[in-house]
Amino acid sequence: MTDHPSDTSDPERNRLAGRIARTAKVGANLSGAGLTFAAQSLFGGDKGDERIARAMAAALGKSKGPLMKVAQMVSTVPDLLPPEYAAEFAKLQAEAPAMGWPFVKRRMRAELGADWEGRFAEFGKEASHAASLGQVHEATLHDGRKVACKLQYPDMASAVESDIGQLRTLLGLFKRMDGSIDADEMVEEITDRLREELDYAREARHMALYRDMLAGKAFIACPEPVAELSTARLITMTWMEGERLDAFQDAPQAARNQIAEMLFWTWWAPMNSYAVIHGDPHLGNYQVTGGGEGINLLDFGCVRIFPPAFVAGVVDLYRAMLHDDFDAAYAAYEAWGFQNLSRELVEVLNVWARFIYGPIIDDRVRTVADGVSAGEYGRKEAFRVRQLLKEKGPVKIPREFVFMDRAAIGLGAAYLRLGAELNFHQLFEESLAGFSVEKVAARQAGALAKAGLA
Repeated sequence: MTDHPSDTSDPERNRLAGRIARTAKVGANLSGAGLTFAAQSLFGGDKGDERIARAMAAALGKSKGPLMKVAQMVSTVPDLLPPEYAAEFAKLQAEAPAMGWPFVKRRMRAELGADWEGRFAEFGKEASHAASLGQVHEATLHDGRKVACKLQYPDMASAVESDIGQLRTLLGLFKRMDGSIDADEMVEEITDRLREELDYAREARHMALYRDMLAGKAFIACPEPVAELSTARLITMTWMEGERLDAFQDAPQAARNQIAEMLFWTWWAPMNSYAVIHGDPHLGNYQVTGGGEGINLLDFGCVRIFPPAFVAGVVDLYRAMLHDDFDAAYAAYEAWGFQNLSRELVEVLNVWARFIYGPIIDDRVRTVADGVSAGEYGRKEAFRVRQLLKEKGPVKIPREFVFMDRAAIGLGAAYLRLGAELNFHQLFEESLAGFSVEKVAARQAGALAKAGLA
């Protein structure tokens, strides 16, 4: 696998001109959504919010890149957006418009050379999937292997730096308006992860890491990178066939429960054994195989490798919630890195912790929402926490919390979609068998070294 140089010979490096052009483009796209908003404010109408939401989603879809990804991200957080906006923004990752064949030819030539087409027996001209930072094409190698070629959109390095600046502005405005959360470290976390997502060579190593960590789970499959056809902006990997998760939401209960249990191990086994999470909760990153007998895990751009002590904090907070131990909860938040804590703030944080940990604390078969409708799940708790933090806060959220919370909510959304009924407490206890921070640290060090991520 070859990496691009970081010097001026790289035409797609982070450039001032690229950042300026990006800012202008995003501003123009969003100004179109702003005109829709202004017109709706003047003329009203029953479907106003839906029209504004569609306009903003379309604007972000045209922009591609990080702001679009942030929109997807915030759409998963209960009560952060009105339902109309959350619904439209959630579609972005699944329905992002693809770039055409001229771009594909330029990208492939730049990454693999002028004779790139000769290295494939077949190469699909139409994208099979398009997302915020790149798109995927189906191809066949001369040895008969079917592969997926993931191509990064042009000038994404400049786009990331430009959009990070706009993200800081947006969250700064939110902080002044709301005042309940200090998002400074959250911005740093999102920034680092977005920069990592641009490095497809790193994503290939993440893929190898997951293949290693989940090797003992025969029902989980991950793609294998093809190193000789991969670069920092192109990753070629074995093609994975499977059905969408939502195709099973009307399957028999036993089948839905089995899929949900496999999802549990796909996410929690790496977390509790290696301090690693798959940080993108989008339902499209899971495929169901064998009619419900297996799971394919896809897209390894957003992988968070935690310090092992962070997982100890997660486990300590779980046990504190389980035994209603306030002092242990306080210590766990401190271990996580929460700042400006007080007794009142910890009581507020415990409201959210009891919601997030609720299914794994409760030792019985239940759904995640436990009688609450999917549309209302988490909204009451999120609203209450927001209001209490306005009174007692602000609280400074540690950077490690961002993708942990996001992924936990995303996993919960998958359980909700399936209507799964499981004893999540017993599953979680099983995942903690023999847990110690020292064992996690040793496992993590070995796995990272093997994957070239040490």
